[in-house]
Amino acid sequence: MAAFTTDKIRNVVLVGHSGSGKTTFAETMLYEAQAVSRRGAVGDSNTQSDYTALEQQRGHSLFASVLHCNWKDNKINILDTPGLDDFAGEVVTALKVADTAVMLLNARSGVEVGTELIWEYIEDFDTPTIFVINQLDHEKSDFEMTLDQTIKRFGNRVLPLQFPVNQGPGFNAIVDALRMVMYVFPPEGGKPDKQPIPAEHKGRADEMHNALVEAAAENDEALMEKYFDAGTLDEEDLARGLSIGMTHRQFFPVFCASGLQDMGSGRIMGFIHDICPSPADRPPAELEGGATKPCDASARPCVFIFKTVNEPKVGNVSYFKVYSGVLKAGDELTNADNGTVERFSQLFESEGKNRDAVEAFRAGDIGCTVKLKGSHTNQTLNPKGADLKIRRIRFPSPRIRMAVVPPSKSEVEKMAHALHSIREEDPTLLVEQSIELKQTIIEGQGEMHLEIVKYKAEQNFGVHLETAEPRIPYRETITREANKDYRHKKQSGGAGQFAEVHMRIEPYYEGMPAPHGLNAKNTEVEDLKWGGKFSFVWAIVGGVIDSRFINAIKKGIMSKMEEGPSTGSYCRDIRVSIYDGKMHPVDSND
Repeated sequence: MAAFTTDKIRNVVLVGHSGSGKTTFAETMLYEAQAVSRRGAVGDSNTQSDYTALEQQRGHSLFASVLHCNWKDNKINILDTPGLDDFAGEVVTALKVADTAVMLLNARSGVEVGTELIWEYIEDFDTPTIFVINQLDHEKSDFEMTLDQTIKRFGNRVLPLQFPVNQGPGFNAIVDALRMVMYVFPPEGGKPDKQPIPAEHKGRADEMHNALVEAAAENDEALMEKYFDAGTLDEEDLARGLSIGMTHRQFFPVFCASGLQDMGSGRIMGFIHDICPSPADRPPAELEGGATKPCDASARPCVFIFKTVNEPKVGNVSYFKVYSGVLKAGDELTNADNGTVERFSQLFESEGKNRDAVEAFRAGDIGCTVKLKGSHTNQTLNPKGADLKIRRIRFPSPRIRMAVVPPSKSEVEKMAHALHSIREEDPTLLVEQSIELKQTIIEGQGEMHLEIVKYKAEQNFGVHLETAEPRIPYRETITREANKDYRHKKQSGGAGQFAEVHMRIEPYYEGMPAPHGLNAKNTEVEDLKWGGKFSFVWAIVGGVIDSRFINAIKKGIMSKMEEGPSTGSYCRDIRVSIYDGKMHPVDSND
């Protein structure tokens, strides 16, 4: 099959609070597009998205998965994401390469905490968004409450295109105010029957339709003139105005659906096809350094890896978006971050765990490959001589940390390898071998996130990780002034070693006066990498110690500050003044 041209590609990410029905909706989209012959169910552990054993065991998504289907003459890439905040990194990853976000709302719960958190990420990426009020077949569904909360929280750019006629058990009818018809679905869902809007719903439908026409006209001067002249817009002009509004985030349409009953998803896919932006319609991609890169298939290839998955018996599967040019099977590109030359021997379209080989991807498309040698998430590849770097994904900061230890000392290296490999596919995981605490510390988004890290280490690398509380990184300082002198003398034939230093040690604070009773010739204040400050004062008079020994003395003091006398912790906020001492013309050296 020939690669889809950029204007025929739609990249869509499904987002929403946990339990809003994203995976079921993705399954229904694939079924509507005849990409699968039967719909899987989360409860039956057979959906295309949740294909890992852990997701099937827990009954919800833990990782972003990449799917695709054809709708009319378009290719729709679908990224299904987890709703739990512990896996926000998966949402950010998918939003990076999506051109439209489909925010699913649970009709029972309205706007939830996860909805608001995800919206912040959507705003960061400036992603055009569709709202879908889902699960309208549930007995506790409340469309009006959910719509009202959505408008109040996300503003008057939220415009409903539809409303349900009979929500709750028996739900089967939706009024579409854009097309001004009522869709009535058969009991098994699927393709609806188009019927006239009943008289009792006509007034609301007309009001919503007029609001949509006004919103479309506001996005283009020519359309605004037509609207003023004719009082309305024809179907073609209405579609054009709404498309402009979607692309520039001037309005956020609201749809009705029951993903579980396959009611409403086909209409939404038609809207994605007709109205939502292609990759070429979106602003040029930002590059590191501030420049931009248009999505242009005629340019040289530029490929960005947005996700890496380590699969047993396969190795790393690298998911990428082609930001420009055409990527063909067999092409060689150079990693702009580390110079590794990578051969894309095979290219695949992804359907969850299943992959279909293809010959090429054009600009804007999403695919995957296997067995790249040295390229991972957040890295860009170009033809030789180009060094473009797509702006890296900024992942959320960790919110929880724990120490991990292997069952035995013999498995320390094995543990380090496992954590390094997991980190390559999960950039929200931070791993630190703390010299200070003498522990391996892992940091992540939440307890469940770190549980998944432990699971991967055991299942994929055979390392059972035991957990412990991270030790507290204590700091030491001094509370009062003290004077100390030290003589070092060593003679063993030939040139010996000799040094004598007199120093004053005292607590340091910002703006403190010069050392009393001393002639301070030079003062240095250093920010310590472990926090706090160190002030070093050179107050030697009469040349009793040569200034060439300043760095050696300072280095010696700093080394002792790395292991304090009380707990062995780092020392901070100390001033040391060197005011006297002795040296030997032969035996003193640094």
